[in-house]
Amino acid sequence: MSRIGRLPIAIPSGVEVTIDGRRIAVSGPKGKLEQTLPAEMRVATEDGRIVVSRPSDAKNHRELHGLTRTLVANMVTGVTTGYRKGLEITGVGYRAQKIGEKLQLSLGYSHPVEIAPPPGISFELENPTHLSVVGIDKQLVGEVAAAVRSSRKPEPYKGKGVRYAGEQVRRKAGKAGKIGGKK
Repeated sequence: MSRIGRLPIAIPSGVEVTIDGRRIAVSGPKGKLEQTLPAEMRVATEDGRIVVSRPSDAKNHRELHGLTRTLVANMVTGVTTGYRKGLEITGVGYRAQKIGEKLQLSLGYSHPVEIAPPPGISFELENPTHLSVVGIDKQLVGEVAAAVRSSRKPEPYKGKGVRYAGEQVRRKAGKAGKIGGKK
């Protein structure tokens, strides 16, 4: 059995789960999420818990078992607590600001970079160099954070750019680090 797949998912109070064939809908205090699950997996609610089971020990069923359980668990976590992905901006003059719902980034280009959040996603600015992408869908939060990061990836010489909170950027020595000299 899959170690992750066989774990039941507790349904917190205030969360409602509706299973209709392959569709599962989870609604809670933060919102509602829906997902179409693989047809082979069986999802059921038992005693205030969600249980995912597989029909056989075939390789593709074993692969889908843990995945399906994790997708459902992420939906339950999203509608109760939500997800947050932190980003840091490093560089002289690099900063972020919110204009309405949009995020405007000054990243050393000749123009500001504007990013509009998709429905269900919002940006929070702690200060001009620290921001967070917040939402209830874990996958969508990660995609938007990756899109913000890709607007100016951290470069290896000075470390300037947008990086995830806590991300370590491997630094390279510049020309001064070259061994030898002019001849």
